[in-house]
Amino acid sequence: MSQRETEGLQHLGSQGTQYPTDYAPEMLESFVNKHQENDYWVRFNCPEFTSLCPITGQPDFAEIRISYIPDVKMVESKSLKLYLFSFRNHGDFHEDCVNVIMKDLIRLMDPKYIEVTGLFTPRGGISIYPYANYGKPGTRYAELAAYRLQQHDL
Repeated sequence: MSQRETEGLQHLGSQGTQYPTDYAPEMLESFVNKHQENDYWVRFNCPEFTSLCPITGQPDFAEIRISYIPDVKMVESKSLKLYLFSFRNHGDFHEDCVNVIMKDLIRLMDPKYIEVTGLFTPRGGISIYPYANYGKPGTRYAELAAYRLQQHDL
């Protein structure tokens, strides 16, 4: 990336990384998609996600999978890592974490399409795998979201 392309990115290349101690959506940063004329998938696998149970305070562990079709903006990966780290001391149910992550990324990027899955490890003998998705309203991506939600986990 050229200096112009990385202008405004605070976390990428920083040697003095400050890790947030609580939920920090302000950590998210974006850059311009250089291939806006193409539809393509970007996928992040985040196997070390942790958050806290809002009732017991016990840690929850998950792999968070984020897949999206970018439009004008894309999420910068180090900022995403720091953002996801910010859930470490944050109390939320599994379903809330997945939906909050998706909504924060929609606010940041306004992607054509996005889906977020949380593969949470079992607690009390039950594992929970919440899934949320979104497609831009009035576009074929909204139809894609409806289709993938309907076909999810079949």
